[in-house]
Amino acid sequence: MLAILTLIATVLLPPLGVAMKKGLGTDFLINLVLTLIFFIPGLIHGLYVNYVAGGSRALA
Repeated sequence: MLAILTLIATVLLPPLGVAMKKGLGTDFLINLVLTLIFFIPGLIHGLYVNYVAGGSRALA
């Protein structure tokens, strides 16, 4: 269920999805900047970070 919510958050608001999966770190800041510049690069980066790149850090 959490995986589905993370995917929905990543598609609708990429920085939120990245924050849910990786926490408020470098990946979140990069995604926030990309999303503010233009939505599509932020979406692509969010999907890449959450589902392609290895390792997962949770917010705990």
